[in-house]
This record gives sequence, structure tokens and C-alpha cells, in this order.
Amino acid sequence: MHVTAVDTNTVSSTDVPSSPPFTDVVKGYVALTKPRIIELLLLTTVPVMFLAEQGVPSLWLVLATFCGGALSAGSANALNCVVDADVDQLMRRTSRRPLARHQIPTRNALIFGLVLGVVSTAMLGFWVNWLSAGLALAANVFYVVGYTMILKRRTTQNIVWGGAAGCFPAVIGWTAVTGEMALAPWVLFLVIFFWTPPHFWSLAMRYREDYSAASIPMLPSVVGSAEVARQIVIYTWAMVGTSLVLWPLATGWFYPAVAIVLGIVFLVEAYDLKSRAQDTEDLSVIKPMRLFHFSNAYLALLFVAAAIDPFLR
Repeated sequence: MHVTAVDTNTVSSTDVPSSPPFTDVVKGYVALTKPRIIELLLLTTVPVMFLAEQGVPSLWLVLATFCGGALSAGSANALNCVVDADVDQLMRRTSRRPLARHQIPTRNALIFGLVLGVVSTAMLGFWVNWLSAGLALAANVFYVVGYTMILKRRTTQNIVWGGAAGCFPAVIGWTAVTGEMALAPWVLFLVIFFWTPPHFWSLAMRYREDYSAASIPMLPSVVGSAEVARQIVIYTWAMVGTSLVLWPLATGWFYPAVAIVLGIVFLVEAYDLKSRAQDTEDLSVIKPMRLFHFSNAYLALLFVAAAIDPFLR
């Protein structure tokens, strides 16, 4: 009897899993929101508020828009993780996400994403305006349903059209200040729309084997690098041209000067990528991450220039 009791206690102590530390759980939920993506989205929101105000907008309005926008983007990203949990496990780049590691129950992640969506919509609606709230909700739904559930696994143009969800922050920043639509923020919407394929396809070239393993038809996993680079050049020209349309609509001399310099550098990088990709699939020769990293700097500097421009007139 004594031996049996000892064996039972030993089994129970080793078989019952211990709860993860509270800090790990918190980190898991934060990771679901993809903070680095949120940073990029907010970088295209706040500078537009300065442009719309033609000066310094209300600090409270900036904070309310910032917080509401962050929660809305976090909601979309968390729900994206729920839908993509199966393929995230198959890709090196995403295999450490909380649901891919079974760090957080899927049901909890779903509830978390939906709650963030409701809270963000209410926050933007009551603290900013309902037009901005509606735009944020539309972007959320389009990213989760349009891109993640419909386009991502069905077409090589997934990121082209699905990337439109990430263009809405520019419009939201404008409507947060003015309470109405205008042509200028839609020009910036298109700048981000044309920026997205060069930005994401250069990253996807680096991880093309991941997308092949997950059966996701991202363009670099379906066609050769030379064709991807050719399309990157086309979208880069469209992006640079569109960026200059903002000049007569809403800016002075500073923004177009910066846009021209940044655009030339981006075009040089795009053509260099095209040249390196002509006769090889060797990523160490193609170096797609060079363009990816510059694309982040390009977008940041372009939108900061738009924010600074009103102070230099």
C-alpha cells in the first residue's frame, strides 16, 4: 500500500502540466497583435494628422487615434493568427507565433481579437469620430476576411489587393482631424498600395521556400526571381509617380523634394534587384532583403516629410 501511494503521487506530479508564467502569457497575447506591423501602420497615421491640421493637432486627438488605431490593427493581426495557425506552423518566419507554438488556446485568441475589434471601434467612435471608426473597422474586416480568408491561399495577387487593408491608416489619420474625406489622403492610400508589393515581395523572396511548404501562392514562390523583380520595378514607378501627386494637393516644397530623392533611391534599388535576379535564383546574389529594409525607411521618411512640410511654408 505504501509503495502504491508513492507511485501514484509521483505520476500525478509529473503528468500534470504546470501553468505557464503570467509574463509568458502576457507576452503571447502581445505577440498575437504583431507589434512591429502596428508600428508601421501608425507611422502612416500620425504624420497625416499633422498634414491635415497644417500644424500640430490636438495631443488628445493624436493619442486617441493612436490608441484606437493600435487596438484595431492588433485585432486584425490576432484574428489573422487564428485563421493562419495551420500554415504558420509550416513556415520558419512564423513558426514562433503563439498559436503555432500552442502557447495560447485558439478560442482565447479568437475572443481576444474580437474584443480588441469592438473596443477599438468604440474608442475611435466616441473619442475621435465615427467616420474614422468605420474606416478602421472596414480595414480590419477586409484584412481578416478579404486577404487572410479569401485571397491569401488562392491567388498570386493576394498581397496586391489584400495589402489595401494596410493603406487605410493614412485616410483614418486625415478623417480623425477633419471629420471628412478629401483627395489628399487617398493619394497617400495609393502610395502605400503601390509600395506594398515591392516591400512584401522582396521579403517573400527571402522566404519563398516557406510559402511553397505552406502551399501559399505568394508570387516569389510561384514564378522566378527575374519576373518578381520586373513587377517590383513596375510597382515602384507607380509608387514614386503617385507620391508626387500629393504636392499640388496639400504640400509645399519640402515634401516633393524629399519624395523625389527617396523615389530615385528606391528606383535604383529596384533596378539593382532586377539586375541581380536576371540569371540566378541564388538569394545570396539577389539580396532581396536590401530592398525590403530600404522600403521601410522610404515609407517612414516620406510620411515624416509630409508631417514636417506644413511647418516650412
